[in-house]
Amino acid sequence: MSSRRSRSRQSGESSRITDEQIADLISKLQQLIPELRNRGSDKVSASKVLQETCNYIRNLHKEVDDLSDRLSGLLSSTDSNSAEAAIIRSLLM
Repeated sequence: MSSRRSRSRQSGESSRITDEQIADLISKLQQLIPELRNRGSDKVSASKVLQETCNYIRNLHKEVDDLSDRLSGLLSSTDSNSAEAAIIRSLLM
């Protein structure tokens, strides 16, 4: 094997994540997701944690969009020079 390949493999190995690191990251994700956090010490599969994480992020995006729409509606019904309008504009940015 050429020395370049050997060095490439060695540097690649240092950037690989270990099974222990993956388990730690999955555990941290489980603590961040409300539905999974409430299960306490119940064992949850990594795929379930990742699936619930994706669902949670999707729901957060929907909530942000809904809140932005509501703020936009409030802004359009408020005097554009008022203090309330300035607050709403700052929330939208």
